[in-house]
Amino acid sequence: MSISTSLRWLLLPLLALPVANGSSAPQAATAAAAPVADATPAPGAAAITPPSAAAATGPVWAGATWPWQRASTLAQLGRRQDTLLSGIRNTTTFEFQVRRDRLVRAAELDLAFTPSPSLLPTLSHLRVYLNDALMDVVPIGNDQLGRPVQAKVPLDARLIADFNQVRLEFVGHYTDICEEPTHSSLWVNLSSNSTLRLGGQPLAMQDDLANFPLPFFDPRDSARLELPVVFAGSPSVAQQRAAALMASYFGSMAGWWRQARFPVSFDRLPAQGHAVVMAVNGRFPSVIADHAPVQGPVIELRSLPDDPQRKLLLVLGRNDADLQTAVSAIAAGNVLFRGTRVQVDEVKPLAPRKPYDAPNWVRTDRAVRFGELLDYPQQLRASGIAPQPIVLNLNLPPDLFIWRNQGIPLNLRYRYTPPFSSDESRLSVGINDQFISSFPLIRRSGKQGLEEIRLPVLSGDAGAGDGKLLIPALKIGDRNQLRFDFNFASVMGSAQRDHCQTVLPPNLQAAIEEDSTIDFSGFHHYMGLPDLAAFALSGFPFTRMADLSETVVLMPPRANPAQVGLLLNLVGGLGVQSGYPAYGLRVSDDWKQAARLDADVLMLGELPQELRGSDQLSLMIDNQRTTLRNGRVGSPQEAVIEARLGSSGSDAAINRVGVTADAPFAAIIGLQSPHHAQRSIVSLAASKDADYALLDDALSDIGKREAIAGSVSILRSSGIHSQFVGEHYYVGSLPWWLLLWYHLADHPVLLAVLATVVVLMVAFLLWRALRWVSRRRLEAADQG
Repeated sequence: MSISTSLRWLLLPLLALPVANGSSAPQAATAAAAPVADATPAPGAAAITPPSAAAATGPVWAGATWPWQRASTLAQLGRRQDTLLSGIRNTTTFEFQVRRDRLVRAAELDLAFTPSPSLLPTLSHLRVYLNDALMDVVPIGNDQLGRPVQAKVPLDARLIADFNQVRLEFVGHYTDICEEPTHSSLWVNLSSNSTLRLGGQPLAMQDDLANFPLPFFDPRDSARLELPVVFAGSPSVAQQRAAALMASYFGSMAGWWRQARFPVSFDRLPAQGHAVVMAVNGRFPSVIADHAPVQGPVIELRSLPDDPQRKLLLVLGRNDADLQTAVSAIAAGNVLFRGTRVQVDEVKPLAPRKPYDAPNWVRTDRAVRFGELLDYPQQLRASGIAPQPIVLNLNLPPDLFIWRNQGIPLNLRYRYTPPFSSDESRLSVGINDQFISSFPLIRRSGKQGLEEIRLPVLSGDAGAGDGKLLIPALKIGDRNQLRFDFNFASVMGSAQRDHCQTVLPPNLQAAIEEDSTIDFSGFHHYMGLPDLAAFALSGFPFTRMADLSETVVLMPPRANPAQVGLLLNLVGGLGVQSGYPAYGLRVSDDWKQAARLDADVLMLGELPQELRGSDQLSLMIDNQRTTLRNGRVGSPQEAVIEARLGSSGSDAAINRVGVTADAPFAAIIGLQSPHHAQRSIVSLAASKDADYALLDDALSDIGKREAIAGSVSILRSSGIHSQFVGEHYYVGSLPWWLLLWYHLADHPVLLAVLATVVVLMVAFLLWRALRWVSRRRLEAADQG
C-alpha cells in the first residue's frame, strides 16, 4: 500500500473544515517537496485576484504567470517504482492533498509510459480521471508501441479539492477475436517519473487561532515540516524544554513519512515562511519589541506587517514557568483556541503514562485487534479479479524479547466471494516480503460465513488449520508489514479460434475481519545495549515512555542556535516515533544534576570529564582533534553488519588513534550510565558548530538512519561509518531460568559442563534421599 493511499483516509476528517465562502469547494494538492495548492480559500482567506505580471514571481505556465507553482513526480507522491498495468489489473490511483493557503488555477499531468509492442493501435488507450471525472483519453498509436511515450493531459483545476485522486485506466487489445484478458502481451508500464504540475497563487489566512495548527502545520501538505523557532538570545534551560515540548507536539502530528525540522535563530526572523517566537517579559526579540508585557501564559497569532501571508505564533510569558505552561496548552488544549490571542489559565496532568504505551507502537500487554491498526477505513477490503494486497503496519518496541520463541499468535478471520468450484484460489500470508503460509479458498454451500484459522508456520504441517499463525522474520524496533494476498483462480475466456467464448468477470470481494487479533502479550522486554540502530529507528530507550518522563537532555551552557536546533530536531523526531508530545521531558545543563536522576540521558555537545575516562567510550571529540579506540579494519558495510550483531569482528585491532583535521566531523556514541546500570547515555557531538548539520541531516533522512548502528557512528561528508566497541550491557528483565539459558546459549561447552554438574548434583541428592529412605525402612523392620 502506498504512503499516499494511507494519507487519504488519515486526512479525511480534515476535509470538512469550512472555507471562506461557506462551501467545501476544491483545494489543490501537495506532495513530497513543497506545498501544493488549493482551489478555494482557507478559512478567512483574502479575496482571490487573477495573477498579474507585476505581482507574479513564478515562471509562465498554462498561459499565465503564476506566483506559485508545483511539480511532483509519482515517486514523490508515494509511487516510488514504476506501475505495470495489465489486462486484469488495469487500474491505478494516486492521491494528492492541498494546503489550505494555496489556490490552484491550472493543473496538468505529464504522463510517461511504455506500451506493449503487441497492442492494437487506436483500440488500445489510457483513460485519465480526476476525482472520478473523465479528463482525457490518451490513444496509443502505431508509432508508440514498445517505445517510451510522453503525453500531456490537462486537468480541470475547478475539480481539485482538499483530497484528490487521479485514476488511470488501461484499455488494451492484442487481437480482434477470441481475446484473453489475462494474456501476457496486455500491459503498459507507467513510469514513476510521470509528473503532476499545479499552478496558482498563495492565499492569506485570517489571524484566528481557531484554525490552529494551520498555517504552521497543514496535514494536507506531505512535504517535510519546516517550522523555524526564534528566541531573543540564548534560551535558558527551561525555555529550551518548552521549545522541545512544542517540537515534539508538531513531530507527533507530522508522522514518520513526513518528518519535521525546527531551525533556530536568535533575534532574527527566517527569510521566508511562518515562524514561532518564544519569549518572556524583558527579553522580547526585535520583531516584537513593541509588544506590551504579558500578565500570564499567552499564545498569540499575528501577521507580519510587510507580508500578511507570513504568520508568527507568539508564545509568551512573564517567566520561564509561564512559557512552559503556554506550550503545554498548545500540545494538550489547542481545540479551545479561538481569536487572535488566548491566555492560559491552567494546565494540569491527570494521569501518568505507562511504559511501552506509545500511540505509534503496537500494544504488548494484550491482544490487539486489526481494527486498532488501521491507517484508513476500508484498509482490510480488497476487490477485483486480481485484488491488491491487504497490508497492515506493525511498529514494535526494540526490546521485545522473542529469542527462540515459537512465534507470535495471530487469530485470523476473513471473508471472500466463494469460487465457482474447488480450484486453486488461495489466501497467502507474508510479513516483510517473506512468505509464511497460504490457505485454499474453498467453495461453501449456502451463505459464505466467517472462518477462524490458526496457522503453525514454524512446524511441518503449515496450513493444517489448528488456529494459530506463528510469525517469524519480524523487525523488532522497526516498521513491519503484514500482508494478505487473495488470489482468485477463474476462467476468463478462451483464445482457441475454434472454441471462442466470453465470460464476464465476477465481482470478487474479499476482506480481513477487524476482529482478527495479533498477540504480543506474554513476551518479556530485554535487550543488549548500546544499540544505536534502536535509537535511530525508534528512539529507544527514550521512547520507552511516550512522554519522555524517564529522559533527561544534557545541554551545553549557553547553547548556540545549532545546538538548540539539534535539540528541537531530536525531540521532534522522538515525537515522530512515539506519536505523543514530550510532557515529561527534563532538560539540564549540569552533568552532576543529570547524573543523579534515574533516567536515560541524551547528551549534546562535549562529554563531561567523568565520562572522558570511561572504558566504554570509543570516540572522543575535542574541537578539531578526534580520538578513536579499537578502530575497525574492513569495509564500512562489514562494520555496519558486525555493529548490528554486537561484535567488533575477529580482525579488530586493539589500538588508539588520534588525529587533527579541519573538516566536517560528527559522531553519535552510545554507552551505559556510570550511575544507573539500567540507564543509557546517547551522546551527539560535532567538531564545530557548523558540523551539527551532519547530525541533523543523518537523523532526518530515513535512508541514512539505517546506517547508524553499534556503539559509535562516525559522520563525515563521505557518509556514515558504524562499529561496535566494548561490551554489551542489558536493560529489562527475564525470569532467572530464561536469563541463564539466554546468556549460556553462546557458550555450549560451559552449558554442557553446567548441565553435567546439575545432573550429578541431582543424582547425588537422589542417592542420599534413597539411602535415607532405605535406612528408615531397615530401622522400622528391626523395631518390628
